[in-house]
Amino acid sequence: LKSIALILSIHKFTFNPKEGIDNPVMVTTEDADSVWTLSPRLCVLKKEEGESYGFHLRVEKGRQGHIIRNVVSGGVAECSGLQDGDRLLEVNNCHVDDVPHHEISGQQLCLLMLGGEQYEQAVSRGQDLRSLGQAHKGEGGKPPRLCHISRDPASSLGINFTPVEGEKGRFSVSLVSGGAADKAGVCKGDRLVWMNGATVSDLTHSALSRMMKKCGDHITILVIDGESEKNYTRQRMPILPTMAIPHNLPYRATKLHLVSGPEGYGFLLRLEKAPSGHTFHVLREMDSGSPAERAGMRDGELLLEVNGESVESLMHEEIVDRVRLSGQQVSLTTITFQGLEFYTQLGLSPLLFSEDGAVEREKESSVSASAAEQSPQKEVDGSCKPRLCSVQKGPLGFGFNLGCFPQGPGTFVSQVAFGGSGQSAGLLEGDVVMEVNGQNVEEKYLEDVIMLVKERGQFLTLLVMEKNGYKLKQTKTPTRDISDSELNENAMASVEEML
Repeated sequence: LKSIALILSIHKFTFNPKEGIDNPVMVTTEDADSVWTLSPRLCVLKKEEGESYGFHLRVEKGRQGHIIRNVVSGGVAECSGLQDGDRLLEVNNCHVDDVPHHEISGQQLCLLMLGGEQYEQAVSRGQDLRSLGQAHKGEGGKPPRLCHISRDPASSLGINFTPVEGEKGRFSVSLVSGGAADKAGVCKGDRLVWMNGATVSDLTHSALSRMMKKCGDHITILVIDGESEKNYTRQRMPILPTMAIPHNLPYRATKLHLVSGPEGYGFLLRLEKAPSGHTFHVLREMDSGSPAERAGMRDGELLLEVNGESVESLMHEEIVDRVRLSGQQVSLTTITFQGLEFYTQLGLSPLLFSEDGAVEREKESSVSASAAEQSPQKEVDGSCKPRLCSVQKGPLGFGFNLGCFPQGPGTFVSQVAFGGSGQSAGLLEGDVVMEVNGQNVEEKYLEDVIMLVKERGQFLTLLVMEKNGYKLKQTKTPTRDISDSELNENAMASVEEML
């Protein structure tokens, strides 16, 4: 039997049968434990563009957890209930207490906090802080879903929104079965929370309809099922995209794990300026067979993190030092320029939905092997598929240079301006140009191709093919072979101005 210990007063005690077991000096250990309870607090912080949250998040030597410090008087954090010494348990429904490094980002945050003294007591007693957060939220709440929908020729976006009767700014989702929204992870009866970066709680149905008409061929929405919405409302928790499970997002940040070789990691890091005037840390010149190439690094991608630390506020030299000080292994988080633009337009950090590059490559390898076994010819044909790129002239012109082969006709893309129109249209360095505005140029010389490009004014369409795919195409239609040395020829001709 479980023993029950009595906590006795140091003063002399005479039992009073009228008071019985409720006598204040006679308490079981079970009752004593119940007196000590943890009281986590949910703090919702919302700031304006350019505004600070007004606190620092620290990890201090000899102390556990993420500690709140330097809370600004009258700032967003203080007004939301944060206090100096508080410990951070969760950010947007995600447990971070046992994460070595965590950064706070976003315009709106939902933080689960625990007072410093209670936190120390909980740790000393071996309290499971993760389960504490789960208990605070209660049962039955599923996270929201961030779904990207691309217009389908047959069903369009395949989604409609119906106002919830008597409740302004609340909309229920109806779907076309098997349509674009259905395939993108939206479910019938979902509630719409957010669309293309804007919350819908203050919108009328007509305003929402106008937003839908302006969305073009793509739309990104935040939805949640009805029961979970009620649970979040009951807990007074905001439903944020930062809490969401991503579905069908066109771009994802990728975590790359590099192990240094005899010649280092095998890539260059450059500071480059985009047409917007913003500068980015860009990954360039991956050596063939290098650790960078094996990890899946791609030329022109932007660096977001080094070993989990954001590089946004770091100088170029500081980033290089962090990579060098990593020793033989380093973790880098990267994204394409188009991907960064996508998340910027939505007002979200691309780091929210990063994926592990090693895991993704393993999946791709498994899928490719299976596809090769079933239809090896289909894989060959896929690599030969041309791409039609539509380019609109911008501040840097069309944003690419053309080069020619030293011996004979034919042109290829020799350079793509970082952040320019050519890059946005999907042009890659080394692409062989097959058609310009619908006219075949495979047997034309560089000067003729340039004339065709310039005579189109502000708009241009190029049919291009990746170099290796073009080689495979030539084995079926023998013409002139293109060697790697020709594409890398230093003496190749190029356009004097950025096209």
